[in-house]
Amino acid sequence: MLSVYLPVLIMLTIAVIVPLVLTTASVALGKKNPTPEKLIPYESGSETEGGRHVRLSVKFYLTAILFVVFDIEAVFMYPWAARFRELGWFGLVEMVLFIAVLLITLVYAWRKGALEWER
Repeated sequence: MLSVYLPVLIMLTIAVIVPLVLTTASVALGKKNPTPEKLIPYESGSETEGGRHVRLSVKFYLTAILFVVFDIEAVFMYPWAARFRELGWFGLVEMVLFIAVLLITLVYAWRKGALEWER
C-alpha cells in the first residue's frame, strides 16, 4: 500500500518545499528598495480607482463560477483522452453525455444573460 502512495507523497512534499524555499530565498536575498512609487497599491499594473471596500457586481462572481465549472471540464477530459482506447464505446458515450450536460448548462447560462457584461 505504501508503494502506491509513496510517489504521490514525495510529489506533494516537493510541491510544498520548493515554493517555500524559493520564496524565503527571494525575501532574504532580494534587494529592498521601497520607493514611494513601488508602495502604491495597483490592480493589473494600473493605479486603483475608487474605494477599497467597493462591492463587486454579482456578474463578476457568476462569471468566476462559470469559469470554474468549464475549467473543471478540461480537467475531466484529459484523463479520459489518455485512456480513450481502453474505455471503448462506454467511455465515448459517457463523455458525450458529460459534454451534453455542459452544453445545456452553457445554453442555459447564455439565455439567462449570465455571460453578458453591462457597463
